[in-house]
Amino acid sequence: MSITGLKRKQPKTFKVKVITMEIEMEFSCEMKWKGKDLFDQACRALGLRESWFFGLQYSIKGMNTWLKMDKKVLDQEIPKEDPIRFCFLAKFYPEKVEEELLQEITQHLFFLQVKKQILDEEIYCSPEATILLASYAVQAKYGDYDPNLHKPGFLAPEELLPKRVLRQYQMTPDMWEERITAWYAGHRGIARYEAEMNYLKIAQDLEMYGVNYFPIAQKKNCTDFLLGVDAKGIHVYSINNRFSPNKSFEWSSIRNISYSEKELTIKPIDKKAEVFKFFSSQPKVNKQIMQLFIGNHDLFMRRRRVDPIEIQQMKAQAREEKARKKMEHQRLAREKQLREEAERAKEELERRLFEVEDKARQANEALRRSEAAAELLAEKAQIAEEEAKLLAQNAAEAEQERHRLEMAALKTKEEKLLMEHKMREAELIAMKLVKESDRRAKEAEHLKQDLQEARNAEEKARQKLQDVGKLNPPSNAAKGTQPSSADARDACPDKVPIKLDLRDIDLKRLSLEIERERLDYLDKSRKFEDRLKELKSEIHALKVEERHAGFLSHWSEVLGSLGRSSGKMCKTPLWMNPFEVDLLDSLQQPFVPCPLNVTNGSLPRTPAEKPSFETDALAASNVGTGIRKHIKVQQHKTDVIYI
Repeated sequence: MSITGLKRKQPKTFKVKVITMEIEMEFSCEMKWKGKDLFDQACRALGLRESWFFGLQYSIKGMNTWLKMDKKVLDQEIPKEDPIRFCFLAKFYPEKVEEELLQEITQHLFFLQVKKQILDEEIYCSPEATILLASYAVQAKYGDYDPNLHKPGFLAPEELLPKRVLRQYQMTPDMWEERITAWYAGHRGIARYEAEMNYLKIAQDLEMYGVNYFPIAQKKNCTDFLLGVDAKGIHVYSINNRFSPNKSFEWSSIRNISYSEKELTIKPIDKKAEVFKFFSSQPKVNKQIMQLFIGNHDLFMRRRRVDPIEIQQMKAQAREEKARKKMEHQRLAREKQLREEAERAKEELERRLFEVEDKARQANEALRRSEAAAELLAEKAQIAEEEAKLLAQNAAEAEQERHRLEMAALKTKEEKLLMEHKMREAELIAMKLVKESDRRAKEAEHLKQDLQEARNAEEKARQKLQDVGKLNPPSNAAKGTQPSSADARDACPDKVPIKLDLRDIDLKRLSLEIERERLDYLDKSRKFEDRLKELKSEIHALKVEERHAGFLSHWSEVLGSLGRSSGKMCKTPLWMNPFEVDLLDSLQQPFVPCPLNVTNGSLPRTPAEKPSFETDALAASNVGTGIRKHIKVQQHKTDVIYI
């Protein structure tokens, strides 16, 4: 047979392009193919077994029409184009997507179609629900959220949200993306088919889900209502409200549906109920409505019957497939988790390795610095050794000097102890002199009183003698005889006898005693002045030595205690206060001993002293603190010494 004969026997074909929500497929169809042949070819290409939900749709003269399965493709009113375009879409919707959609491809096709209807606003959805649905759509597309992969700007809100929602709120794309990402991050661990199923479960609760709307009227040539057909029944809506139906007919309550040309009649099972009649704009629309009635009613009755063997096998396979995918997903999740943990461990090891390398580098640098420092320290050690030798020599010299200073300190300490002993002796002597001067002052005061009394008595006696002489007669005076006591008594018989005891013996005795006490006092004063002069010279010598040795504080305490003790024992008379300043000035000069004048009972006076008093002083300087303590020795007219 020739090649020309073979070409004649080949059947004629025409090209068809079937477009799904995700892909496009081209087929070469035979001229005799019916609509079911083309539909089955598309289902086999997609691997779809739940074909009763879908159909092939085409557009002719602005109206969407479904391809009839029982008629040839070319015999129907299809567009004259090459290739002929058909859309593979869901024609009927399930009542419960989770129970009726068995295959993953079926679920995926429904998800894509419902998503497109929501974005095209064919199905109304609230803004909050659209954001949640968008997050599930992102989870189905991208998988789990990863901040390292999903950087800001990876979402396009116009592809996820209806334009109505974008216009309703004045929000930037970044703000929409932030809202969607907040929900998207919470869907971690959900597989793609689970995310799509969650999307459909939310969408099936929307009022406009799965409803096909057609304009109808109860009278001809007008449009009063919208007829809605879905999986649950037939609904009548007002023109401006597609959410709440004015009247509904469930499939279980419909007894019969009939049409003739433009008129459709719905007869309820309840014979008492009103029969609903309406008109559509075109007869073709009535036929399309009738096809939807029949198809939805068949599915409604099919759901309520026992599933055939084929459906049961499909459901069993679907359950097994879901269980397998779930296990696979869990395994992948575990592997992903292990991989993430391994990556984190790897990053941790790399970080620790970097730290160890950094520490090693720092240690090497420190080693180099330590080597340089060691060399420098070696040089310094050599210099230090030489300095140590020099310091050892200086230390030996310092040790000798310290030994010498210790000996000097011991000597100074002994001298200080000796000086303390002498100061204590001087203090005791001063205390004795104070007590003695007080006693002598009291005795002198008593003696003065006695002397004054004697002088007063003597004066009275003289006065009495003069009075008696005046009373004697002149004869007796001429004779040169003294009147006797008897004569005196005879001359003045009325007068008391005058006692002419002048106490001469007592006066002499008193004068001798005063002179003796005076000589003793002058002798003791001279000795005390010599002793004070010696103490002053010794203190001056120790002051020069202890100024360099640092042992001055103790002497200030000793001299201070001496001044305090002397001040407590003998309070200075008030008449001596004006002369303290002059005494302080005089004590700064070298001490010059002056002998006492015994004859007149007073001490020699210097020109700087006041004429009314005789004053000598001994000043003891506190060499430790620079504060001077003064021991004042003053002589009163009564020859009493105050210290």
